[in-house]
Amino acid sequence: MKLRFAPSPTGYLHVGNARLAIANALYARHHAAQFLLRIDDTDTGRSKAEYENAIQTDLTWLGIAWDETARQTARLDRYQAAIEALKASGRLYPCFETEQELAAKREARIRARKPPIYDRAMLSLTAEQRAKAEANGKVPHWRFRLTNGHRAWQDLVMGACQVKLTAISDPVLVRADGTILYTLASVVDDLELGVTHIIRGEDHITNTGVQLDIIEALAGPKARFTFAHLPLLLDEGGGKLSKRFDSLSLKSLRQDGVEPDAIISYLSRIGSALNPEPMNFDEAARSYDISAISRAAARFDMRQLLGLNRRLLQGRAYEAVKSRLPSDLPEAFWDVIRHNIDLLPEAAHWWSIVKDDITPPALKAEADFLSQAITVLPTGAWDESVWQIWVSALKAASGRAGKSLFMPLRLALTGEENGPELKAILPFIGREKTVRRLEEAAAN
Repeated sequence: MKLRFAPSPTGYLHVGNARLAIANALYARHHAAQFLLRIDDTDTGRSKAEYENAIQTDLTWLGIAWDETARQTARLDRYQAAIEALKASGRLYPCFETEQELAAKREARIRARKPPIYDRAMLSLTAEQRAKAEANGKVPHWRFRLTNGHRAWQDLVMGACQVKLTAISDPVLVRADGTILYTLASVVDDLELGVTHIIRGEDHITNTGVQLDIIEALAGPKARFTFAHLPLLLDEGGGKLSKRFDSLSLKSLRQDGVEPDAIISYLSRIGSALNPEPMNFDEAARSYDISAISRAAARFDMRQLLGLNRRLLQGRAYEAVKSRLPSDLPEAFWDVIRHNIDLLPEAAHWWSIVKDDITPPALKAEADFLSQAITVLPTGAWDESVWQIWVSALKAASGRAGKSLFMPLRLALTGEENGPELKAILPFIGREKTVRRLEEAAAN
């Protein structure tokens, strides 16, 4: 068994193609299969080394390892051999229509209430007509002649699938400039590199029907693949997630402080009957079940991802995160803060709040209350017991309770409306700093 992930190095990995990478890698690990990373870089105009490096960085960050690497630009001779074989068998034929001529044909068929598929006019081209076209400087693109039937397979996710080939235009496999299209290059790679299982998005279902026809033309009916097509990801509102991919790149999520295990945990279970649970790659692989994935489109919810991230951080020991925290942030503070943050960088933010000078917001309207708070501030041991002693005395002195009591204190001491319990962080702020902040907020 062998699987592959085949990204194009034309941009950064986002949650959509990361989901496919994770699905293939987890399925491979679960079944002790080989895993191939294939770089689909035939689009030389858009492919960049920086994107290829970023893809490998992102996969490694997620905990995904691969057994083999292939690069399509290193296999151009293999595609050319396949092209020649298809030409020799009569399945690949030259077409001389321009884009404008093809567009006019499509419009005419639509007006005649016919499907806007290619009419195969070039199949009847004579040798003389072809020679004349080439003598006039025309360079053909090459189409694959589909069989007049259908292609069917049993999909691991979608169940029984069928593509009617007569309802599809013969696909262009080679452009006029000689560029090989994905439809052919991917088939040649999968056949020659020994891929057995192909997990990809449901937007490839029609492609799969076409590629099964190409596979048989190249390798005969003995060639067999197992397919799984994952439903597309939508945003929280049910719209296309692709419009938000720039903000959902793995690079951006990593910079924001999302843990790789949170992404593995979420994307391995999204759209399935299994609830997302905090897991690392190995744990996710052991429990991975592709049959649990629903055929319906899944919705990507950032709140769920952050919820998983929060649960992961709550279980992280200090030693596991120490290298990514400020060097002077102590273990005792981590034990307090890890239960109150969604993202790891928030720990550094709160450490800065408790240890550095801050400018409290102007609370002049609360000056009397804040002065009263200073008056009843305990003078004994400065630990977690301070908070309860303080607020009990302040309630009795001011007659306040609830938000009217706690919010002015929170704003004066942290400058934030929300955050960790003051009971937990007050010992780290210290008495002297507490008094100074209360005084400054009252004076502003």
